[in-house]
Amino acid sequence: MVIDELKKNYIPHHVAVIMDGNGRWAELHGNDRIFGHRQGVDAVRSVVEGAGEAGIEYLTLYAFSTENWDRPKEEVNALMSLLVNAIIQETKNLNEKNVKMLAIGDLASLPDDVQSKLDEAIQSTSSNTGLNLVLALSYSGRWELVEAVKKIVRETKNGELTENQITECLISNHLSTAGIPDPELLIRTSGEYRISNFLLWQIAYSEFYFTPLLWPDFRKENLFEAIADFQCRERRFGKTSEQIRS
Repeated sequence: MVIDELKKNYIPHHVAVIMDGNGRWAELHGNDRIFGHRQGVDAVRSVVEGAGEAGIEYLTLYAFSTENWDRPKEEVNALMSLLVNAIIQETKNLNEKNVKMLAIGDLASLPDDVQSKLDEAIQSTSSNTGLNLVLALSYSGRWELVEAVKKIVRETKNGELTENQITECLISNHLSTAGIPDPELLIRTSGEYRISNFLLWQIAYSEFYFTPLLWPDFRKENLFEAIADFQCRERRFGKTSEQIRS
């Protein structure tokens, strides 16, 4: 699909993506899982480019979950090395395309070299005004909610908050995505039909799009297809169709 077929006045402000299928893609091609992760970087590059072209404001990529730490040590180490190299290599390209990099998750749990390169990339792209690329690293929705509850409890104990001040808005402002709009569209590749502990609070009213494509085969044209599908849906937020049309 080409971008000209999209409705320019109905582009989702925020698209979140569960990038799944790198390992299976590698196995299908007779290689180890790390080879699949390397090929997945090309998909990221294409999708970031497409998101910018489509006018999406925020693109959140689920790059590494808290559960991923339980994978074999060799794979985790290789993923961390790949992440460092990808950040170094892509920062110049992000600046050329006016993309700002952000990150959410338990970033303190990442290796020092990853934290360092990530901080450098975030700082280097901080003045860019185009697409906001949000990397979810060492992230999970349950971890995020637990951390938010801890912050709220501390503030309540310190007298900064009362029970009646705890609202949906306040909870949102204590999440790692504070200041970022909730995603209107969530995409998952690889044919799996689950959300894998991703943005549990934020996707309450997101539209879901599942594709059988494995992540290394996903390109910006596939992103445009997902957006086109989104544009055909009626979003009611608890109201009736008649209310929406009127």
